[in-house]
Amino acid sequence: MTSEQTPATEENAGPRPRRLTYAAGLAALEGLALAVGGVWMLVEGVTGAPDDRRSAVTGGITLVVLALLPLLAARGLLKQKSWSRGPAVITQIMALPVAYNLLQADSVAIPAGIALAVVAVVALVLLVNPATTQALGIKGPGRAQDGKQ
Repeated sequence: MTSEQTPATEENAGPRPRRLTYAAGLAALEGLALAVGGVWMLVEGVTGAPDDRRSAVTGGITLVVLALLPLLAARGLLKQKSWSRGPAVITQIMALPVAYNLLQADSVAIPAGIALAVVAVVALVLLVNPATTQALGIKGPGRAQDGKQ
């Protein structure tokens, strides 16, 4: 824990802002989508006839493991844990290039790219909102020493 963060405890945590709840919901949605995609790839790799079975299984396992990051971040956001904002922001930043690549495709992936881009940008806005930052007990730059003077 850095000196710029104070853990949100029952004494200093007020009611959870709706923005924080919405951000947690979007992170959970992304995590669930990754998990479902990973399980689908895994099942297709094991039961179907992919070009490369090993790659399909490895890709499926990778997606399922990657789903843990936004799911854990969503749980932390709902519990107002200050550590949870970092993984949630990282998830959104990682989603933007994926959305861009989906938008470059000439297929049904374009609507998925639009949806992913919208979710990532909205989640980022919610995560950097001052109400969210305050609810998580995160102090801004230059304010780490406030109260110690």
